[in-house]
Amino acid sequence: MGKTPKLIQSIERSAAILEIIAQEGGSARLQQISGISGIGKTTVHNILQTLDHLGYVQRRTGDMRYHLGGRILNLARIAGDDNALRARLRPALEAIAQESGAIVWLAVPSGDEAAYLDIVDLHDPTLMTSGIPRREKLEGSAVGLVFLAFVPGLGKRVLTTRANALNSDILAQIETVRIKGYALDLESYRSGLNGVAIPWRENGEVRASICLTGPADKLPPHRLSRLAWMMMQYVERTDIQHC
Repeated sequence: MGKTPKLIQSIERSAAILEIIAQEGGSARLQQISGISGIGKTTVHNILQTLDHLGYVQRRTGDMRYHLGGRILNLARIAGDDNALRARLRPALEAIAQESGAIVWLAVPSGDEAAYLDIVDLHDPTLMTSGIPRREKLEGSAVGLVFLAFVPGLGKRVLTTRANALNSDILAQIETVRIKGYALDLESYRSGLNGVAIPWRENGEVRASICLTGPADKLPPHRLSRLAWMMMQYVERTDIQHC
């Protein structure tokens, strides 16, 4: 018989806490978690603080409960519903491409990167198969700014981990995205290309981003702002039809 593996107590407790939150419907109070797990409240609080910093749990304004965070939900997404999400949002992507004449992308947060699940280019249909999958860092692109601005804890964690990328310009861009509700890319990711990205939410949480890109001379800032609102309307219609 093989040896019984030596368990690391802190990891074992962290896993137990995440399971309790999941079993309680995705959110639970500190006292609940402590009572169910049998772990002291101080220890539970310290573990939750670490999980919060890492993005595995999160607190919401005015809510004393701890909710499963975007990072662990991303793991579940990777394991199961990329195809369902792609199928659900495909009609919106096609409608946005038709109205804008631009290339339209669907991306999701994946760990500390953005992963692209789908692309619609009416002028070059081969991109639908050759252009994905692809991954990129969050800093610098409109899609990345959406995730840094709206996925709880992600911006702080990514920018702290990558200290060399932490500067006032990025922080100012993130704040602008939070205020406007969408992100612009004015040739910052690639020379000659402009873009705009919006968040897509499910049950109030940002799960994906839809982005359109094209030549900078055809997509000046004022047009990108108008297109952002058009994109939001198409996404809203898709969600209503899905209900």
